[in-house]
Amino acid sequence: MGYADTLFDLTDRVVLITGGSRGLGREMALAAARCGADVLIASRKLDACQATAAQIEAETGRAAMPYAVHVGRWDQLDGLVEAAYQRFGRVDVLVNNAGMSPVYGRQTDVTEKMFDAVVNLNLKGPFRLSALIGERMVAAGRGSIINVSTHGSLRPHPSFIPYAASKAGLNVMTEALAQAFGPTVRVNTLMPGPFLTDISHAWDFGDTANPFADHALQRAGNPPEIVGAALFLMSDASSFTTGSIVRADGGPR
Repeated sequence: MGYADTLFDLTDRVVLITGGSRGLGREMALAAARCGADVLIASRKLDACQATAAQIEAETGRAAMPYAVHVGRWDQLDGLVEAAYQRFGRVDVLVNNAGMSPVYGRQTDVTEKMFDAVVNLNLKGPFRLSALIGERMVAAGRGSIINVSTHGSLRPHPSFIPYAASKAGLNVMTEALAQAFGPTVRVNTLMPGPFLTDISHAWDFGDTANPFADHALQRAGNPPEIVGAALFLMSDASSFTTGSIVRADGGPR
């Protein structure tokens, strides 16, 4: 292998990605497998997980396990972890990617059920999964946890306050878990900006000519553009990076 291939090599490692059946999660799962990893694709819809897993196995020859789980439900996460370790024997990389940001009008349109659902999926679930898998990683002597946040956690907008607040909590959790699981396990935040995934169809910028004009790159990202940053954090290329935020957001002002 060439130098870059060796640096980002994930051969025979096991990567668990929540929300891995579509969007940025799917791109990261495919990328990990292309670099030699076996992957576990977890999301609420089993058929979507199965379709992504089948594609990964067909294209890369690596093992891909689909698993249906609601990450926001605490009592379902032990089963996910046990299934991963029963199938693969370990998890080398955990990517807490599953998330949601419901659309609402006025702030009073946000119900308690909606608010709790956002926090449960975006913050509570990642904490529980990180605790369960992180302690096993420490016992194994290595591992990488990646919490997928959003640039909105630093630059919140009134249209997604619960989402931004939950992701800001994720940023804080990253720093604390890096201390808790160090020195053998790294914990980092991957912070995407606006990406043209299926969620982008719900965006409404009115008559704005270019809603990303205040970004340095003046555009939204294409899903494959998350891969470089993700592979950096998954692999030994980031061996001295922990408790950090890696931004892939197009440079918002």
